[in-house]
Amino acid sequence: MAETQIDPKILEKIELLQEKFKSSGQDMLSYLEGLLYADYLTYWEYINLDTLLSLQQPKTSFKDEKIFIIYHQITELYFKLILSEMEQLADQNPLNEDFFKIRLERILMYFDHLISSFAMMWKGMEKEQFLKFRMSLLPSSGFQSAQFREIELMATEVWHLVAVGKRDLFDATSDAVSLFENLYWQQGAKELATGQKTLTLKTFEGKYRKSLVELIENYRSKNLWKRYSELANPSEELQELMRQLDLKANVFWPLAHYKSAVRYLQRDPLDIAATGGTNWQKYLPPRFQKVIFFPQLWSQEEQAEWGKGWVVKEIFGEEIQKGENLK
Repeated sequence: MAETQIDPKILEKIELLQEKFKSSGQDMLSYLEGLLYADYLTYWEYINLDTLLSLQQPKTSFKDEKIFIIYHQITELYFKLILSEMEQLADQNPLNEDFFKIRLERILMYFDHLISSFAMMWKGMEKEQFLKFRMSLLPSSGFQSAQFREIELMATEVWHLVAVGKRDLFDATSDAVSLFENLYWQQGAKELATGQKTLTLKTFEGKYRKSLVELIENYRSKNLWKRYSELANPSEELQELMRQLDLKANVFWPLAHYKSAVRYLQRDPLDIAATGGTNWQKYLPPRFQKVIFFPQLWSQEEQAEWGKGWVVKEIFGEEIQKGENLK
């Protein structure tokens, strides 16, 4: 009987495995025996498909609520991808431009998908259904997405995220708690009539305040701008990628929300105040918040006009002349 010949490539891999397990003090034979009895991995097991598809649990009988849930779950998964890339940029040592560029391009790709997909919100649901089932979800809100807050805090020097009227009062020496209490989005979750924090904001802070304050502290020295500043003579191409991130995160993404809100929630500010609500009409438009991750990469004129042209073009379908003052 002819002897069975083992492929030399298999022997080579076995030797490499033996070195790997030996270096970590493990017995390779035990692992091989486990592999012998293990079942083959399936697609549905690997991505936990059954669990994933069971996570949509509407609170009403309106069919379009499922669209609302799935879209927000998809959004959070894209946020997780963005955070993964940002974590790599924060921790990579040594850091070079090629590594930075590849990760930044991925982040921009994820934002492109997020921005274009938001049409599911303002085209994919019947207005009448949305206005009814949305009331059953109070006080929950997309405002409470901690992952997007993490993206903001990991991108820039945190005082750039302070509310416009208070921004000049903070700098690199400001403590994390004070910075957190004055972030721009805090102002967007206060009741118009009383100025008090809404239940939406109170519950959000109850769950995430501690971890977000810690994140502010941890990323002082390794946020995206800090890492970019460490590069020797960053190219114009990389600078443009940073500018694109600023636009996508701080103009096009909130503008996509604004378009949806205009379609579904347009109301007089006096009515909003009377119901104890927040004024998203002042909170969402980029030109009011002027959140700019990397102001060093923009001219004074560009910062002064931040978001104005895009809002007019996208919302009202009009072009404006450069420098025109919009009220």
